[in-house]
Amino acid sequence: MSVWSEKVLQLLRRMNSFHSAGSSRDRCFRFEVGGAQVGWVPPHVTSLLARYPDVFRPPHGGVVSLCPGLETPRTRSEALDVVLQDLRKNSGLTCLSGWRDENYSVMPRFSDVPLMWMERAATSLFGVKRYGVHVNGYTVSDGGEVNMWLARRSITKQTYPGLLDNVAAGGVAAGVGLRHTLVKECWEEASIPACIAERARAVSTVSYTYHDEDGVFPESQFVFDLQLPSDFRPSVGDGEVQEFSLLPLARVKELLVTDDFKPNSAMVVLDFLIRHSFIDPDAEPSYQEFVAGLHQTV
Repeated sequence: MSVWSEKVLQLLRRMNSFHSAGSSRDRCFRFEVGGAQVGWVPPHVTSLLARYPDVFRPPHGGVVSLCPGLETPRTRSEALDVVLQDLRKNSGLTCLSGWRDENYSVMPRFSDVPLMWMERAATSLFGVKRYGVHVNGYTVSDGGEVNMWLARRSITKQTYPGLLDNVAAGGVAAGVGLRHTLVKECWEEASIPACIAERARAVSTVSYTYHDEDGVFPESQFVFDLQLPSDFRPSVGDGEVQEFSLLPLARVKELLVTDDFKPNSAMVVLDFLIRHSFIDPDAEPSYQEFVAGLHQTV
């Protein structure tokens, strides 16, 4: 096995750490809303929720759930927001210091009707799945050579400052569709106009679950490929990106296994390389492990 292949496997294991032996999964409580599981609550969070008996029932049978009187998405969301605002002030939970004032929908599957909404910064406390849109921006020369546009994140970003990223990406906020998110992020981050962004093709999803001291992170990224005109150059929009670079795929492939690349975005690029046959199953002995590692769900 090549050094590059082993580094890819290390990346995939890290991003799927919740699935690994000895992870926190066996100690987490299932988070259920309306009888449906929507997440995983770590033990240290479960103990904090005992402060709020009007919102959360005592854990039973490995399950954390809301009180029966909270029967609508609005009442659930409002009650949880009161809890989160208090925890933000009094708990010392580091993830809440990154409060976004942006709600994410909470539901068993993306296609389901939301059961409630939750502040984005708090989702890891309940292991609620987060969804995003990632765009592979690339060009194809007259001779068929493929190059990819990469963004370098601003050093002021709350997460992964200064690392390489896809040309545009963003979380899907409550009540907002995928295409709307795609067009919005393309314009805000890379100054790609809607008339170009709308050409993007939905091609895949990349799913994984990791855990750390902030909780559990089940995430699924909707992946779009966008072939950009050869004479178009993305430019900095809202300041979340500091620069863009157009690189040969061979160089992109090298970079995605380095510490200079945002991990989940590296997975999106790996998915691109596999789908476009730049990684060949005859030549890559870990091909099946790569594919499986890009599509892990809980």
